[in-house]
Amino acid sequence: MTDTAVDLASLLCSRLCHDLLSPVGAMTNGLELLAEEKDPEMRKRCMELLEQSARTSADKLKFFRLAFGAAGGFGYSVAVAEPKALIDALVAGNDRITVQWALGVDALPKTAVKVLLNLAHIGIDALIRGGTLDIGVESRGGASEIVVRASGPRIAFDGDIGRALDGSLPIADLSSRTAPAWMLHQLAEQQGGGLQFALSDEALVMGAVLPEG
Repeated sequence: MTDTAVDLASLLCSRLCHDLLSPVGAMTNGLELLAEEKDPEMRKRCMELLEQSARTSADKLKFFRLAFGAAGGFGYSVAVAEPKALIDALVAGNDRITVQWALGVDALPKTAVKVLLNLAHIGIDALIRGGTLDIGVESRGGASEIVVRASGPRIAFDGDIGRALDGSLPIADLSSRTAPAWMLHQLAEQQGGGLQFALSDEALVMGAVLPEG
């Protein structure tokens, strides 16, 4: 394994830990409160919070398992219902974000699924004040085409993530925040495809074309 691959794996692990820290920390706090609380109603509330945090942690782990990892158990092709369920679960607790789907395929190659999940995650992160996440997927001319559009009252998009997506960010400047986008660029390049993005005050549009095979 090259030094670059080791660094990328480390940064992706750091990103995973960062995203899991909040729900896992909430479970720890909830257990401490539950041990001290005697009031039945408050104990019930603690249990509800614990269940919510456990569900959030499980949803994030399932998401990152396929978005970052090898995801054993899947073949070359993955039913598109799988990434759809993972993305829907990721935003289920955020009533400020609405996800709209336009799916023209029943299944996608695993590489395309990774690109879809990570572009959706970038879009979700960009909607800091909520908004709409439109996701479109189709297969045309022997290639998977993916479009993710995040629109809302304020779009937060780190320029370094854009540079990682288009391949212009130096490896030395990678961070846990930009590593997923850099990984997408590498995946697209290996497939002989490409990524694009366009940013305005009210929308972030990202697209990928990934030849199959």
